[in-house]
Amino acid sequence: MRVVQFKQVDVFAECEFGGNPVAVVLDGEDLSDAEMQKIARWTNLSETTFVLPSTETGASYRVRIFTPGGELPFAGHPSLGTAHAVIEGDLARPVDGVLIQQCEAGLLPVRVTEGQRSRRCAVRVPAAKVGKPDDATTDALAKALGAAPRDDLPPRAIDVGPVWLIAGYADAATVHSLRPDYALLTEICRQTGATGVTVFGAEPVPGTATPDKPCADAVFAVRSFTPIDGIAEDPVCGSGNAAIAAFLQAGDALPARDYAVSQGREVGREGRVAIHIADDGSIEIEGRALTRIDGVIRLD
Repeated sequence: MRVVQFKQVDVFAECEFGGNPVAVVLDGEDLSDAEMQKIARWTNLSETTFVLPSTETGASYRVRIFTPGGELPFAGHPSLGTAHAVIEGDLARPVDGVLIQQCEAGLLPVRVTEGQRSRRCAVRVPAAKVGKPDDATTDALAKALGAAPRDDLPPRAIDVGPVWLIAGYADAATVHSLRPDYALLTEICRQTGATGVTVFGAEPVPGTATPDKPCADAVFAVRSFTPIDGIAEDPVCGSGNAAIAAFLQAGDALPARDYAVSQGREVGREGRVAIHIADDGSIEIEGRALTRIDGVIRLD
């Protein structure tokens, strides 16, 4: 019987059992592609990662990222959760507070701030490829989501590793009220080559985050749908929020260089994502990560 070390890490979690869980297999070197995919289907989380020795100079470690349906070149919360697990498992240590993650999207820096039982991690996402608005896709999304997106910021496909169709709404209340037709969303994703659909709407009056209300400073409410990968609604999506930032950059509509969003209320796992825009326009997503499960997976 083979045994691999395993952690389940909550990412973007500001309260107990909040945020988005990611499964991290710390010793994936001897697993085949088929075994990795089988484990990802078994965990049934939005993503499962497998840590491998780095093969590029300067990388702290290498990671492969799987959904229940296939492999991704990059994903947000899996990158943050893996960085936390790698440090906790003593597989790599930050240099000047930074790890370098090797993944299919390239070498990506991950900033790490230590805390009690948890860490705040921030990853610079791959440069976004911004698609052009398409009337047919806009109409299809309005039908599938049950409400028409904003006219002034028509939906676009944003490629940050995963490809997200981004749709903006006037307010958070509309976002919370959406009742998607998942069959239609799946068909839209198949036709456009998208990984999923992420929607956002402005919160009424952002306040100040406190321990009791950690998401009170959120500028937007966000939801992400990935039924094509077997996950109807992703609790809190890092790459989806990075894609929103790129979408807003393209429309000259960023609310600020640094802002926060809330996501996950509809699935009972509310979390907070911080977004930072650097001087060169690169996008960084940040969130809290802590281990919820620590053990092994036994393989036949």
